[in-house]
Amino acid sequence: MEHPGARACPSRPSGILAGVDEAGRGALAGPVVAAAVALPAGRDIPGVRDSKLLSPARRAVLEEAIRSGCLAWSVGFAAVEEIDRLNVLRASLLAMRRALLGLSRKPMQVRVDGPYLPEMPASWRRDVELEAMIGGDRRCPLIAAASIVAKERRDRLMRRLDLRWPGYRLAEHKGYAVPSHRAALERLGASPAHRRSFRPVRAVAPAHGGNRT
Repeated sequence: MEHPGARACPSRPSGILAGVDEAGRGALAGPVVAAAVALPAGRDIPGVRDSKLLSPARRAVLEEAIRSGCLAWSVGFAAVEEIDRLNVLRASLLAMRRALLGLSRKPMQVRVDGPYLPEMPASWRRDVELEAMIGGDRRCPLIAAASIVAKERRDRLMRRLDLRWPGYRLAEHKGYAVPSHRAALERLGASPAHRRSFRPVRAVAPAHGGNRT
């Protein structure tokens, strides 16, 4: 895990560029999902902006435009068990690494949202310029595109988990610590989809046996 500081997007990039971002880092349940999106330098996808600033309907439309209009895209996951074992920061960086390695085209430059870089293989460290960017989902269109793909993919996954573990309303709040989710945890205990290393989950898991297996 590296912390090189943050700089703006380069003014004159060349070759293939990629942006990477994650979704779900702060949730109490479900995996962290990262996405990487690659484009030739100088090409943008119109309308792309930070996924948190978009309505669900607009985000869904843009996700399709990104996947059909980019040079390559990939998604990486870090499971609940990995989050609990590694901690959520390291698991998020692992998901980012997986997303980048899944790209069908290797970029020359990568912009990563946040202050840290994922640990990449030696060939990537030698051939690819990786740059961390705090607030990158607002400042760099490629990171914003990745944030949209990651958010949409994770939302779909949380809707599936809601069907498997009903009662928590995961499809509604996507696993975040809203009052209705905390109340469900107190009432039902923690499901296997919950992160035991997070304090609100850890506080209830020992007292409830029905949903722990």
